[in-house]
Amino acid sequence: MKHVKTLTLALAIVAAPVAFAAGSMNGMDMKPSAPSPASQQSPQPVAAEIKKIDAPTGKVTLKHGPIENLGMAAMTMAFPVKDRAALKTFKEGDSVLATFDKVDGKPTVVEMRHK
Repeated sequence: MKHVKTLTLALAIVAAPVAFAAGSMNGMDMKPSAPSPASQQSPQPVAAEIKKIDAPTGKVTLKHGPIENLGMAAMTMAFPVKDRAALKTFKEGDSVLATFDKVDGKPTVVEMRHK
């Protein structure tokens, strides 16, 4: 019987914090948290090399460094270009500075200039 009382006391001690944590959430601030640091950064030019230009679709494949404002690591990837007409001034192999941002929810080259 003594062991049952000890076990009951031990369970009560262990369960108390759980019961306390599950209490009322009245007065708690349930607003969304602040945006992540990556989404707060303004777009900055990123060094890149043009690997492929697909003028009909308005896309360019770039081997680029990290894109901080989008939280993307360095890689080679195809991106839509905001100003398709500007693709005429570039050729494969060009070193460029590209500025990226999200357009319609997709990572997009919003500006590109020769390095």
